[in-house]
Amino acid sequence: MVRLLVWGTAVVAYVLAVVGRSALAATGVTAAQRFDVSAATLSLLAVLSLAVYAALQIPAGVLVDRFGARRLIAGGAVLVAVGQAVLALAPTFPLAVCGRVLAGAGDAVTFVSILRLVPTWFAPRRVPLVNQLSGILGQLGQAVSAIPLAALVVSDGWTAAYLSAAGVTGLVAATAALVLRDGPRAVPPAPDEGSAGLGDVVRSPGARLGFWCHLASPFGGNVFGLLWGFPFLAAAEHVPGGVARVLTSGVVVVNVVIGPVFGLLSGRFPHRRVALIAGSVTAQVVAWVVVLSWPGDVPWAVLVALVVVLGSGGSASLVAFDVARSAVAPSQVGRASGVVNVGGFTSSLLVVALVGILLDAQGAGAPADWTTTAFRVAMAVHVPVALVGLAGMWFAARRVRAAGGSAVGAELLAARSS
Repeated sequence: MVRLLVWGTAVVAYVLAVVGRSALAATGVTAAQRFDVSAATLSLLAVLSLAVYAALQIPAGVLVDRFGARRLIAGGAVLVAVGQAVLALAPTFPLAVCGRVLAGAGDAVTFVSILRLVPTWFAPRRVPLVNQLSGILGQLGQAVSAIPLAALVVSDGWTAAYLSAAGVTGLVAATAALVLRDGPRAVPPAPDEGSAGLGDVVRSPGARLGFWCHLASPFGGNVFGLLWGFPFLAAAEHVPGGVARVLTSGVVVVNVVIGPVFGLLSGRFPHRRVALIAGSVTAQVVAWVVVLSWPGDVPWAVLVALVVVLGSGGSASLVAFDVARSAVAPSQVGRASGVVNVGGFTSSLLVVALVGILLDAQGAGAPADWTTTAFRVAMAVHVPVALVGLAGMWFAARRVRAAGGSAVGAELLAARSS
């Protein structure tokens, strides 16, 4: 019971961190009107949070390996709460930027800390499934942003909605400080392991493979859920607002359904992990090509299929952490998780920014100018980024295989899996 209480508290903190990360997904139009900014400038609010998240992943991994998950999860929740409060009260765009930076910093330490916490409480054979469940449940924060938070913005206003989110997050921060602690399987770091341990992780072929797997797989769902999914559906495909919000949150629903399947397959067929991830990425490329080349409005059934394959990317990305975890010492799990997590959020940051830039370049910087053609051109950037990720996975997999008889090579990948 104790381990479930500890894990559950950590997951709730992660849910609220994701709320802070994805809050602009369903309130982006309101934010553009509130701060009177263009599409590219609006994307800066989402990009800043992602940029801070990506930049802090490796430092967060080092810190959690050294200081433990309790301090980082509780402290991260405090930063998210303060960031949400600043965003609620900001009268100008620069202050809103400060709020997003704080929320991004708090979000950055949370999931890496959970990945470090889980192996200290659960038996090794259960860790992959628990990690999948942690990611799946945490992503419910996107659904909270897309439906309750967006509805609260409409009914009670921007300030009341974001202050409510800040208050709930603050309560969870206090609870985390009281409840969380490392479990009986915790492994203390070596006293002099700081930079040396990070160097070992960066040089590990398995950790590098995990990085590319994570870079390629989740960014489509992240971009869709963080900012551009709802505007794309509503403005480009003329989907009614209520349906568009349901589809936006559908990425999370798919994660909930598919995630356990990915976890079971990853545990049962570890040598096929990379093939599993590559299959998800390839499906996303195909789905985007179909949607963006469709003549006229895309049928809802096809949009649902797009949401399904984008949601599978989130589940696939969690398998990447198992790839890296298998390649490093237990005391370096935080560092390895941080290295891997940089991948997906770097690609997400890049695509979020590029969509806004491409909209502006076509003269569609303001919400009133968002058209089907402009949005399809902008969203097409998903395809080349995914192909770059697939190429990186292929080259990294070759390096893993070059390790020959190493445990990493034997466990992670068969020669024909990618």
